[in-house]
Amino acid sequence: MARVTVVDLARKKAAGEPIVMITAYDYPTARVVDEAGVDIILVGDSLGMVVLGYENTLPVTMEEMLIHTAAVVRGSERALVVGDMPFMSYQLSPQQALDNAGRFIKEAGAHAVKLEGGEEVLEAIRKITSAGIPVMGHIGLTPQSIHRIGGYRVQGKDEEGAARLKKDAKLLEEAGCFSVVLEAVPAQLAKEITESLSIPTIGIGAGPHCDGQVLVFHDVVGIFQEFKPKFVKRYANLRQQMLDAVKSYVEEVRSGVFPDEEHSY
Repeated sequence: MARVTVVDLARKKAAGEPIVMITAYDYPTARVVDEAGVDIILVGDSLGMVVLGYENTLPVTMEEMLIHTAAVVRGSERALVVGDMPFMSYQLSPQQALDNAGRFIKEAGAHAVKLEGGEEVLEAIRKITSAGIPVMGHIGLTPQSIHRIGGYRVQGKDEEGAARLKKDAKLLEEAGCFSVVLEAVPAQLAKEITESLSIPTIGIGAGPHCDGQVLVFHDVVGIFQEFKPKFVKRYANLRQQMLDAVKSYVEEVRSGVFPDEEHSY
């Protein structure tokens, strides 16, 4: 089975075929989403919140990202796997950015990397892409910058903010990004940015006009329920099913029902 490539994604945009991206952080989840037919698996630094229990994405380390990315690569056969570069893994210098992007490819087996920011990260993007590593951009609400932007807020609502996002999107394209994530951006603005670019846009909380969509796996299946952004649609409530299953196990062990003859050697 051939892997999805960045060339395939460009063709999808040209043909008007929607691109589907979802996050995964481990081997079994990667197997499920890959079999379901997603085009891209993002090993997001969101694992800090939904897997590791951090308050936000900022504490996530390169070592944590590499371990989880490698597991996802092993669990997938078809989807393009994108490793999310964590906070302070690319901000110090373009060389640092290249070194860490290279680790995602060489050590974890990822096929591309993603990093947040616009004009301020162009040199890092150029350095990474010059080495043949595909880069996905990410603008709008950038979780690694929550202290600067004042929290998890919709971006580009005013004229100045919208103009900045349009400019950043074009600069990311010119720097060599193969795609750009638009997070928490008004739908009309996302539409205008999408139409202005030759590379695909992937929306999350950016309306229906992007070339593709991405959601966090734990939100989609209802495992993570600490909070629910407006843009999240839950397609299942696995947390409740998991809770019910473990409660049944606890009850059967304590009552002596399990293990029975069927489950003994």
